[in-house]
Amino acid sequence: MKTLVVTGGIGSGKSTVCAVFASLGVPVYDSDSRTKSLYDSDAALVDAVGKALGCSVTDDRGHLDRRLLASLVFNDRQRLEMLESVVHPRVLDDFRAWKNACEAGLSGWNPAAGNVPFVIFESAIILEKPLFRSVADKILLVDAPLGSRVSRAALRDGVPEDRILDRISSQRSPAPGEADYILMNDADEAALRRKVLELCPRIWA
Repeated sequence: MKTLVVTGGIGSGKSTVCAVFASLGVPVYDSDSRTKSLYDSDAALVDAVGKALGCSVTDDRGHLDRRLLASLVFNDRQRLEMLESVVHPRVLDDFRAWKNACEAGLSGWNPAAGNVPFVIFESAIILEKPLFRSVADKILLVDAPLGSRVSRAALRDGVPEDRILDRISSQRSPAPGEADYILMNDADEAALRRKVLELCPRIWA
C-alpha cells in the first residue's frame, strides 16, 4: 500500500480532508491522537522522555503530566528537540505497525478512492521533520486563507484570535514544491469534499 501524507497548518482543514478520505474507506493515521495514546499506553516511552529531559514528567499516579511536559518544552528549543528525539521514532514504529495491520486486513478497496490502495498519515509537522518524510509516497498540503484559518481555529479551540495568530506564526510555511498536491480550502465543506473526490483518481496516476 502507498502512503499519502496529509498536512496543513492550524485551521487549514486537513482533518476535514482526512474525514472525507476516511468516508471512502481510506485508513487514516492521526499522528497527534496516536501519540497521545502512546503516552497513555507505553510506560517505557514516558520513562524515556523523563530520562531525556532529566526530570520527572509524571503525576502522583505515574501517568504523564501533559501540562508539565508542555511547560518544560515551551519556548525551549533544546528540550523540545530532546523530546522529539525520543517520541518521533516511537511514533514512526507505531505507524509502520499500524500500516502493516491495515495491509493484512485489507479485504476490498473502494474504487471511489482511486485505483491504488493507500493509507493516510495525518501530520501538521511532517514538512519540518525529515524523519517522517521517509513514510511519504506523496504529500497533500491543505491550505486556506489566513483569515479563515484564524476564525476556524479560534472557534474550534475556544481561544482568542491573537493566540491563534501567534501559533500560526510559529509554524514554518511550506516551500514551493514540497507538496505533490495542494487543496485550497476557501469555500464550504461541501466544496472541499468535491475537491477531494476530484483528486482521488489523480493521486497515483
